[in-house]
Amino acid sequence: MSAPRDHGGGLDAARERFGGTAAEWIDLSTGINPEPYPIPSLCPRAWTALPDRMAQDALLDAARQFWAVPPAADLIAASGASSLIARLPMLATPGRVAIPGPTYNEHEAAFRAAGWSVTDEGGKAKVLVHPNNPDGRHYSDAEADAALTVIDESFCDVAPEASLVRLATRPGTVVLKSFGKFWGLAGLRLGFAIARPETIARLAEALGPWPVSGPALAIGTAALRDGTWAEQTRARLTRDARRLDTLMAPWGTCIGGTPLFRLYALPDASAFQARLAGYRIWSRTFAYSDTWLRLGLPPTEGWPRLEAALA
Repeated sequence: MSAPRDHGGGLDAARERFGGTAAEWIDLSTGINPEPYPIPSLCPRAWTALPDRMAQDALLDAARQFWAVPPAADLIAASGASSLIARLPMLATPGRVAIPGPTYNEHEAAFRAAGWSVTDEGGKAKVLVHPNNPDGRHYSDAEADAALTVIDESFCDVAPEASLVRLATRPGTVVLKSFGKFWGLAGLRLGFAIARPETIARLAEALGPWPVSGPALAIGTAALRDGTWAEQTRARLTRDARRLDTLMAPWGTCIGGTPLFRLYALPDASAFQARLAGYRIWSRTFAYSDTWLRLGLPPTEGWPRLEAALA
């Protein structure tokens, strides 16, 4: 039996409980950049034709440059990191997989669904979410030590200097990248796996032809080539994370996170979530903690309402 899928978002549940229309809510329950990459104009062929090899190669070349992928490693794009996560357990015969928690639970669900048993340590496979969601923990090279090691860097684009992409040349090591978080285009559904060529070949066979849509190929290529936007965005996210910490200081203690999301310890996380919901602001609580509350960053127009809620 697979583990339950528990994620941020879920405004439907918030609206059922607290009312309001979707347009009235500010969703801070995810770690998605609220100021997304500006979508460029697209050639009509991106919508009407099957994705071609040149467009796929252009995307992968841009990704290789942006993430400084080692020459000995290969990479593949898919319709979101979740699409790759679901297929990673098939890279080895089922056994024990170590997934240090608490962390993003889609990995556990995928491995359990494939017949693996999940532990906190030990086993022939390991998953490291780096930086970790929700506490922002970073891992070292030495901790990536299993025969099959998955390093999920979905939130690492805010701190490229911390990336472990160099380890993708190791046999059995797979580094994941998510386009939706840092670039703020989660609905585009674009993710990447970086590993040795033989590993990427197996993933490519599992994904089949055309794993990425034409519009996603075009938008992803443009965004990955825009280094200036990336640098400016990292600076803005860092400033906004500090601003959020200042607003939350009277209410709780920041105990982790990244510039895209912050994790706070509060006396009663559920009560504080309800307080924010009264202002149509949705936040993230966790079934395993009564005190942890995670907040993403609001868009520019959302700061006054958040400030009012925390006044």
